[in-house]
Amino acid sequence: MVESDGSLSGMRIAPSALIVAGVMAIAIIPALAALGLSASSSGAPNWDYLWQAARFTLLQATFSTLLSAGLAVPVALVLARRNFVGRSLLMQLFAVPQSLPPLVAVLGLLALFGQAGLIAGMPSIYGLSGILLAHVFFNLPFAVRLLLAGLDTIPGESWRLAAQLGMGRVEIFRIIERPVIVQALPGIAGLIFMLCVTSFTIVLTLGGGPRAATLEVAIYQALRFDYEPRLALMLSLAQLVLCAAFMAFATRFATPMAASAGMGVRSERPTTRGALDAPLLLLAGLFVAAPLAAVAVAGLEADVLKLLTQARTWQAIATSTLIAVAAASLALALALPLARMAGRGVKAFQLLGQITLLIPPIVLGAGWFLLGHRLPDWSAPLFVILGNALMALPFALTALLGAFTRAAAVDDRLCESLGLQGLARLRLIDWPQLRRAVALAFVLAVMVSFGDLGVIAFFGTEDFVTLPFLLFQRLGSYRTDDAAGLALILMLLALALAGLADRLGERRT
Repeated sequence: MVESDGSLSGMRIAPSALIVAGVMAIAIIPALAALGLSASSSGAPNWDYLWQAARFTLLQATFSTLLSAGLAVPVALVLARRNFVGRSLLMQLFAVPQSLPPLVAVLGLLALFGQAGLIAGMPSIYGLSGILLAHVFFNLPFAVRLLLAGLDTIPGESWRLAAQLGMGRVEIFRIIERPVIVQALPGIAGLIFMLCVTSFTIVLTLGGGPRAATLEVAIYQALRFDYEPRLALMLSLAQLVLCAAFMAFATRFATPMAASAGMGVRSERPTTRGALDAPLLLLAGLFVAAPLAAVAVAGLEADVLKLLTQARTWQAIATSTLIAVAAASLALALALPLARMAGRGVKAFQLLGQITLLIPPIVLGAGWFLLGHRLPDWSAPLFVILGNALMALPFALTALLGAFTRAAAVDDRLCESLGLQGLARLRLIDWPQLRRAVALAFVLAVMVSFGDLGVIAFFGTEDFVTLPFLLFQRLGSYRTDDAAGLALILMLLALALAGLADRLGERRT
């Protein structure tokens, strides 16, 4: 059996897991090497631009985190304290942004706050203000849901005692709720900060110029437009150092939420009301719902039916589907052996599956873009599939890990005593328990790949377009009507995939 500390001594490593490690090394090392070799033959990098991109990356990520996490606290508290008609609908609304491709949200925000938007008199949406607005749109509902999950861990005995003592709103917050929030907030804020540091699509479309470019966008611009490999290398190194430093900091100082030591008493919390509760929830709901409604309205006005009669639209949908299915299949093939070993306690393989959190796909895409100059055109889809698969790998691994951990804890000794292994064990024991988790991992990987604009931004051409890349092209050429229609199509497809993932997640045992 595997030791609980996850050490490798005395354990048999599955050959499939070693093969996955080798495949990932083959995919990652040449990309990084290509950046280094190309940089050695180019001129001196622009250090001022590098510092400016790094500073803006930290600036926007810090402000986005403070706004998202800070505003999420009062919204989560009100939702936790009150039961009202429409609460479940509001929670479902808060789950939508995480299912959307970033370009869809950008189109919705432009329809509201752009120069020809519905809300006049707002500051320019391009630059820092627009980036913050888009990041808060995605991360505020996300933080609310995570905070609510933390508040739900408060045992029923606490609420029963609070009711017996007649505690008011202030006392309940100070004694019961605040310790949970203080414990949960650093991890939530760290996750949001990392998401904002590696944000690409939002900054690319709303950045508004070199002064509002993060490191990832600067890497793309340095290669795609200026072709400065040395600058791209330095930006990539800065991005790697920033991600590694933050992950080390988060690992060192983050404290996981402890499980509550309740006795299982089911007791509802006292309902407390405040004068600002209803306006706060109304504003939060409108903030999330308005961009989605704007996408739907603008898309319908753009004559979606006409777009659906165009061959180019169907070409983009077909390309997106094929790439998403291929990338999800590859991500699943990589995730299964890693999840099997991680479920047995080998944490090294879990970390390997999360390597793209340390080496962002945009950095790998930059290296593959340089390699692609020496390869035939048909290789471009292969690079996009590989990049999307590696980007989806952490999501697929997370979906699989719980099921594999339970299977290892329950079935390993039984299978060992019965001599069941290989395909026999998979067919008789593992597959009935793992199939829903496998299906969920596959759908999540398809979702991540279908709406991505990262690696395809390097390799997309007039003949090789996905739906997000076609939308980006139409937006860049100021064909806003077509962009709005494509955004509606992309949103509906993404929500359909999200609905399928939710059903699989609810039915998973």
